Amino acid sequence: MKISMRLVLSVVVLGLFCRQETSAQLSRTTTKVGTTAAQFLKIGAGARSIGMGGAAVAMPGDVYSIYWNPGALSRISNSGEATFTHAAWLADVNYDFAAGALTVDGLGVIGLSVTSLRTPQDIVRTEMNPDGDGRVWDASDFSMGLTFARSLTDRFSIGITAKYIRQTIWNESASGMAFDVGTIYTTPFNDLKIGASISNFGTKMRLDGSDLSFNSVPGGLSGQGPQNVVSQYTTDSYDIPLTFRIGLSMDVLKFNSIRATAAVDATHPNDNTEYINSGLEVAYDEMIFGRVGYKSLFMMDSESSLTWGFGVNFNLSTNASIKVDYAFADYNRLKNVQYLTVSVGY
Repeated sequence: MKISMRLVLSVVVLGLFCRQETSAQLSRTTTKVGTTAAQFLKIGAGARSIGMGGAAVAMPGDVYSIYWNPGALSRISNSGEATFTHAAWLADVNYDFAAGALTVDGLGVIGLSVTSLRTPQDIVRTEMNPDGDGRVWDASDFSMGLTFARSLTDRFSIGITAKYIRQTIWNESASGMAFDVGTIYTTPFNDLKIGASISNFGTKMRLDGSDLSFNSVPGGLSGQGPQNVVSQYTTDSYDIPLTFRIGLSMDVLKFNSIRATAAVDATHPNDNTEYINSGLEVAYDEMIFGRVGYKSLFMMDSESSLTWGFGVNFNLSTNASIKVDYAFADYNRLKNVQYLTVSVGY
């Protein structure tokens, strides 16, 4: 009962905060798009979650809770799980996410995750050499996180992730640290689940590297005053994309071997307008899954829209299984992104 009252008070306080932030945001004529670093942290992980439109903060059951809500990781269906997701992201960029989780008796669930985003190599073009000067460049993003989740009661769970973030472009790099915190609560009403999480609460990031160094002539004229003084351009520091999510999920249908679960998330980012994700998962005998969703509803100038996907779960033994999931996300003028996930439960 005490936990229930604390949860209600927390939701009310967070709701008032979001309402105040929303009112302030609606009074602006512009958003803060493009004002944060490490944008790859906003790319959703897992074909199951993407197929449901990214409505995953209150969806327990798999290791991808590491990304959406660390608190829900304590409710993985197996004692452990390992997974890998690949997506050919927009503009020929490769996105990969790998994670593993293990239940430790008497302690909780410990998870490890790695995110990678890589651009293909390209030639360096200059004003004097528009076809290339013999050099090549590329860019990459990387993060690694360590997660701990624990069920405090049979209905309330909490989790936290600490992660290292690094971005590189040619010879420049930036790094930082961040934390994710999440909770999930199963209510007595038809086991309705309420989830909430704060992602990417951490340091600012600033690019630095050898390409920012140069030699200058302070006097402005060759042969007069100091010559070839070693100098360096200074770059600004930027916040990372802090995101607050709160969501609901519930089994709206249970009939023999058929289950239908609906979910909805409200998301408040620090660099854009608020939006809603919604999704539906239909399962047959917990072996065959179909999913549909809609992503970024009400976000200003969003290219995200319809998502769908499917999955199959093969039980190898009582404690081992292999699950393959696929998801399709429509980005309108930016074409689409397709996700493939392979997970092993043990």
